[in-house]
Amino acid sequence: MTTIEQLMQANLLEVFNERDATRRRAAMTRTYASDVRFTDPDEVVVGHEAVDTKAQKILDEAPGFVFTPAGPTRIAGELGYLEWNFGPEGQPPVVRGADIALVANDKITNIYTLLLTD
Repeated sequence: MTTIEQLMQANLLEVFNERDATRRRAAMTRTYASDVRFTDPDEVVVGHEAVDTKAQKILDEAPGFVFTPAGPTRIAGELGYLEWNFGPEGQPPVVRGADIALVANDKITNIYTLLLTD
């Protein structure tokens, strides 16, 4: 059984932080329902292929940037919440955000990304 904490970490580090497309797609299969729905301030995408395209676009637009967790995963029932930082490795983040995910049958079914500002 996969925990919500493991799924949240995989979403951040094995999907959105993974520059190798083969490893990223394998992580997506383990992490998301096939019809996963991803929502951020820019758009809503559905399914593995669309999320893969989204992750690749983010990484392509920010060479040298990495995602890092900015605190523990918080859990309430089937919901997970994880804050993160995104920026050049070893430097202060350029962007801060949070992912909120709904989980069913050991997979993320819906994920929402919020951008955080001070």
